[in-house]
Amino acid sequence: MRRGPVPGRPPGTHIASPGSHIAPLDGLRGLAVLAVLLFHAGHLSGGFLGVDLFFVLSGFLITGLLLREVASHGRISLTAFWGRRARRLLPALTVVGVGTLLLTWAFGAASVLLFALEDAPWVAAQAVNWHFVAEQIGYWNASSSRVFAHLWSIAVEWQFYLAWPLVVALAGRGRGGQWRIAALAGAGALVSLVLMLHYGDAVDTTRAYEGTDTRAFALLLGALAATAPVRRMVARVPGRAVDVVCAVLACGIGAAWVLTDGQNTPGLFRGGLFAHSLAAAALIALLAHAPDGRAGRLAGSAVPRRLGELSYSLYLWHWPVYLLLPQTVFGLGGWWRTAVAIGVSLLAAWLTKVGVEDPARFRARWATGRRGLLALAAALAVAAGVWAAVPQPQPGAGTVDIERLTAP
Repeated sequence: MRRGPVPGRPPGTHIASPGSHIAPLDGLRGLAVLAVLLFHAGHLSGGFLGVDLFFVLSGFLITGLLLREVASHGRISLTAFWGRRARRLLPALTVVGVGTLLLTWAFGAASVLLFALEDAPWVAAQAVNWHFVAEQIGYWNASSSRVFAHLWSIAVEWQFYLAWPLVVALAGRGRGGQWRIAALAGAGALVSLVLMLHYGDAVDTTRAYEGTDTRAFALLLGALAATAPVRRMVARVPGRAVDVVCAVLACGIGAAWVLTDGQNTPGLFRGGLFAHSLAAAALIALLAHAPDGRAGRLAGSAVPRRLGELSYSLYLWHWPVYLLLPQTVFGLGGWWRTAVAIGVSLLAAWLTKVGVEDPARFRARWATGRRGLLALAAALAVAAGVWAAVPQPQPGAGTVDIERLTAP
């Protein structure tokens, strides 16, 4: 919940707790998903860094909720937490996964369908990032043939949601709990950075880019920003300086999105990703501290905020749409194709949010109690049935036998 005005701050400026609904953070989420959309369309070379902003936001918001629960009840109900996360993430993911398989069967090349059927069980297990790492499926080179390539980040977040609440539940209770969580988050982020430095020198950077351990620093920096010691430090920033610092951080993050050139950017895996996440964590902490300042009102304005509210389903849908849409639409490509792809993705995201995300998240009758369990079981059964029913293409089907062509 928002607290009242703080002495010495400009009129109308309020502080929000990290577990509350904060409009500027919805706006940041909208800008992050827009960056990813433009990156995958080939128009923003560093737009993939929007995923790191998602990670930092998730770490901040989830840790804020967990710490608030500890403060209110002295403990964390892990079952309830994981149930909320499942309602938030799994229904839309299931619908998009099934829809993507059917669309790939109908419109995709045989090789794309083959990869989709191979990757789908790993998506269902929330471990597709480690599948890609084990198979050395380079994100930068092979993603154009895999409709589920973008879901590595959803798997990383889900794995974080499984592990981090256990840490907070054990270390966050009692006197000094917030300090212990801050110390663990900071130390964990540094260990994660060391692992990225270690794996980032490889020719294939998939291990560094998609490993849960190497990407954990973004989530943990967000978690660190949600703790009381950091919030008290941020509270010392003078009110009029908040907007200036936010502007500097936002310009730095935007410059990184424009200037970064994929995995070939010098320093990306040698601290560049960490620096970007650190800047994002600082920006988030400041906006949460003063959401009603000028920077907060700009970030939380209508367009980015509405885009942020659609961001999860939009992220799920956009890559299958991009991959399956013809290279030219009505004989045109480039920005025209991008506009059509984004439009289709927005429509699919809105339908998924209204028809699936919101009812499950806000406990529609079919999503609660026994009905919810039956709905989940039915959805999983349908998903497994579709996966089993889609015919597996034969490699090489439809190709020409050179020997027959050259035979006398």
